[in-house]
Amino acid sequence: MSSIKIVLRKKGLLDGTYPICLRITKDRKTKYFNTIYKSSEREWDAPAGCFNKNNANYMQNNRLLLKIKARALKVYADLDFEKEFFNLDDFSLRFRIDSNPANDYVFPFWEEIVSEMKLAGRMGNATMYAETMKSIKQFCGFKKIRFQDITNAFLNKYEAWLRSRGGTGGGISIKQRTLRALYNKAIERSIIKDINHPFKTYKISKLKGQGIKKALDYDQVTKIINLDLSSNLHLADARNYFVFSFYTRGMNYTDMMVLKWEDIDATKVSYIRNKTKGRFVITILPPVHEILDYYREYALPTKYVFPILLKDGLTPAQIDNRKKKTLAKYNRDLKEISKISGINKSLSSYVARHSFANCLKQKGVATDVIGESLGHKDLTTTQVYLKELGSSVLDDAAALLL
Repeated sequence: MSSIKIVLRKKGLLDGTYPICLRITKDRKTKYFNTIYKSSEREWDAPAGCFNKNNANYMQNNRLLLKIKARALKVYADLDFEKEFFNLDDFSLRFRIDSNPANDYVFPFWEEIVSEMKLAGRMGNATMYAETMKSIKQFCGFKKIRFQDITNAFLNKYEAWLRSRGGTGGGISIKQRTLRALYNKAIERSIIKDINHPFKTYKISKLKGQGIKKALDYDQVTKIINLDLSSNLHLADARNYFVFSFYTRGMNYTDMMVLKWEDIDATKVSYIRNKTKGRFVITILPPVHEILDYYREYALPTKYVFPILLKDGLTPAQIDNRKKKTLAKYNRDLKEISKISGINKSLSSYVARHSFANCLKQKGVATDVIGESLGHKDLTTTQVYLKELGSSVLDDAAALLL
């Protein structure tokens, strides 16, 4: 007896979700194949083996899961036709080769991952993976490489190559983290084995910058808040977005762009951060209230709070394209605001998040509370303690900035 099913594997991850796997059962033996997805039980329809409507992108995500299952069914049917007997190892080998004909070559597997991300609507991740792949290809002179070629020496040479082209620690860190994530996916999918893992000796942490070195202090933020824009009305949206981000614990541009009116009630803003999938419930402070009132009065006929996405029903690719165009304008406007305000620092969308953290620090808020306010998951030494803090503690911390 055999079965092929997409399942939520009850092996909990650190963020409280579970990995979604393709499960193959044959001759009373079972093998699991990881997908790119994870889910909470609330967002999963176990009998149907798919995401339910509680998942924000359930339709796109389910399309990819169906594609994975269909590919598995075809591989199984082909083996059943070709061989009198086959086992799960035979299936695994064929399934991997079918997915990636050059089994241990890096770029075919990389392209497969990018395609999966695009199909799932994860356009931001797809873009980052594609850009890093392009960079690695240039570094390698567009030659084919295998995973075994990615060694500590390879990573150090790649870092040096990036620096020679003007790369900074932060930018290099992003590319190396993307490459590490790809390497780990190859291990998860049994493309390679976890032997001589290059990132066990090459430490990405050495590349980290100074964190909030581009942050504004509270006086500088106040200048932006109180800036008279009567002669520069074209900058009103940029200033509003910056102040809104600052007073919502550094909400980033992507999350602001897709923030819906249904995410807001009389006292709270509730949303799931696109990058980490962490949920934030934030008390609406007076500056945020004023901004929301403004956009409520001049609202477009869409479900979105801010006039960034101009209509509903856009595809993930259309949303990503719109984000790139509007974010570029937002950053240009912020630089103009910086100049008018007399702030001798280069403003960008992420400076609001850094400034939020810096200003809390100025006000004497504990580092662990700041980390929790920002939704950091890598502060392992403080996370156990911070789990006991309620949202009101974080709201009180943010209120200190009024």
